[in-house]
Amino acid sequence: MAKRDFYEILGLGKNATEDEIKKAYRKMAMKYHPDRNPDSKVAEEKFKEAKEAYEMLSDSQKRDAYDRYGHAGVDPNMGGGGGGGAGGFADAFGDIFGDIFGGGGGRRNAGPQVYRGADLRYNLEISLEQAANGFDTTIRVPSWDSCDTCHGSGAKPGTSPVTCTTCAGHGQVRMQQGLFSIQQTCPKCHGTGKMIPDPCTACSGVGRIKRNKTLEVKIPAGIDDGMRIRSSGNGEPGVNGGPPGDLYVEIHIKQHPVFQREGDDLHCEIPISFVKAALGGDIEVPTLSGKASFTVPEGTQSGKTFRLRSKGVKGVRSGYAGDLFCHVVIETPVKLTEKQKELLRDFEKLTVEGGPKHNPQSKTWMDKVKKFFE
Repeated sequence: MAKRDFYEILGLGKNATEDEIKKAYRKMAMKYHPDRNPDSKVAEEKFKEAKEAYEMLSDSQKRDAYDRYGHAGVDPNMGGGGGGGAGGFADAFGDIFGDIFGGGGGRRNAGPQVYRGADLRYNLEISLEQAANGFDTTIRVPSWDSCDTCHGSGAKPGTSPVTCTTCAGHGQVRMQQGLFSIQQTCPKCHGTGKMIPDPCTACSGVGRIKRNKTLEVKIPAGIDDGMRIRSSGNGEPGVNGGPPGDLYVEIHIKQHPVFQREGDDLHCEIPISFVKAALGGDIEVPTLSGKASFTVPEGTQSGKTFRLRSKGVKGVRSGYAGDLFCHVVIETPVKLTEKQKELLRDFEKLTVEGGPKHNPQSKTWMDKVKKFFE
């Protein structure tokens, strides 16, 4: 089968520049790379075609031979010319290799690597009332400032950093393995491209000093436990001029003595007396915004739940407040006097004489027990 024209494979004209050839190849390699197209024979063949086309057209001698004699000029089996190595291909493939696998690529003339600063997390403990209403506060976080002695250079005053002899100031070194070019951070200068023969004694050559800084943080109303507030640019500074990271303030809400929060709703237990449960009546309960009341009907049983609408928390993304759920717990009296005990015994006698209508749950339960043992 006759080979396709190398320029046609890359979608270029014969007057294409070196940069245009490299860009076209990078685009095709990214599209048809086998790791992005597993089990695709078509993509594999297109990738091989693009690789061969770039290998020939990126080499000036091979390209000249191809322009003069076509495929015969670069096919070693046909006696064509085409000296030179595969360095051009390896360079471009090294670039796209980093793009495909997230390494960032890089060319031989790339400068020191630039890194974004690390993000920081600050744990802030607040009360339920503060979370519900929102408030402004200040926090102190660790920060790196430029060294006052060396003004950030890391070198002792009167001296200067020098170019790294291992990477020639690029911050990166290459290792050639066949057709592949692997790029790594320089182990000598750690990507800075500079070496400090005489480091600053104040910062030990780092160029930065750790200090604490005070930041103002606005806590929005309705924030919940575990939510985070981002303070952009207040993380650790970047390396080699890279952007700083962010500070994340993570909210932790203290345990409340009365309420338990579930989303935008609040729950609380309300102890009431036996008499109040039997006779009914009004009960006053606290809320985060004041006081509220509801009526307990006659004959209320322990565990009964009463719902007070819109007495919960209005969440950060909610258009309305949640509800307050009051769970009634009937409290059994303790440390009774003899007079009280006597009155309760009389009351018990009267309720038994009145039949099961006074204790319907006990009657139902006893019927179930009898049926179980029949």
